[in-house]
Amino acid sequence: MHYGEIKNCDIANGVGVRVTLFVSGCTNRCPGCFQPQTWDFDYGQPFTAETEEKLLDMLSPGYIDGLTLLGGDPFEPDNQRALVPFLRRVKETYPKKTVWAFTGFVYEDLLREGSHPRCEATDELLALTDVLVDGPFILAEKDISLRFRGSRNQRLIDMNRTREEGQPVLWDDQMFPASRS
Repeated sequence: MHYGEIKNCDIANGVGVRVTLFVSGCTNRCPGCFQPQTWDFDYGQPFTAETEEKLLDMLSPGYIDGLTLLGGDPFEPDNQRALVPFLRRVKETYPKKTVWAFTGFVYEDLLREGSHPRCEATDELLALTDVLVDGPFILAEKDISLRFRGSRNQRLIDMNRTREEGQPVLWDDQMFPASRS
């Protein structure tokens, strides 16, 4: 896997102060995407053991609320396979920090056997995610007043409550933050 950028102290891509990893590779290629350079799976730098250590160090301060994954798309199969072992380490090291993931795929497609991008890593990646922002960016539904998403079709799914209830539960801004209890 490659990544295009790492942001420290990001306040735009999830609740609180976050470390953000922009992975490379996206087959959705949404018109109007704000990061079209990340569509290329080879864009940026290789995601190495040193990159993982750097991210873990960046997550260590108490004022950092968690990690956000976007891109590109973290749910492309090759990206999922690289991210799952890393996210296991994040959750073991920082169990109270949240993981947000943005994907151009729809949650229900991630669950459907035989669909792209579902693979052997999908269930675990979803299990390691606290909030999933799903759905393609649709330029005709662009709305800059929305919190943490670019178009009205995109959902913020509270994955912890979704797992409890067995169906998608939208993240409630009033339940700040969406974290594991």
